[in-house]
Amino acid sequence: MGYYIETPYPTGKAQQLALLHGAVAVMRPKTYADIPPDKRLICVVNNGLFDAAALCYSEGEFKEFAACAGDSRPRTWMLMDGEKAEELSGYTERNDA
Repeated sequence: MGYYIETPYPTGKAQQLALLHGAVAVMRPKTYADIPPDKRLICVVNNGLFDAAALCYSEGEFKEFAACAGDSRPRTWMLMDGEKAEELSGYTERNDA
């Protein structure tokens, strides 16, 4: 199951996350271990009529979103405060158990 962050509008979610929650666009990290411990990585995928802002909460989830083979949808990678990202997405470690 994925964890997603909702925003007021269905498109332009990367910009909304930046304006509303201080998220910062970054280059995709090479590995999950490259994510600072106090931050969470968000992958915003442009699906045309809507964007999906997915929380990359584990190495497996990161690899799923980083694997773009055959998937040409544009992605924006963002870092934001870890606690805020988890709160907005509804993620807690016990959800993942």
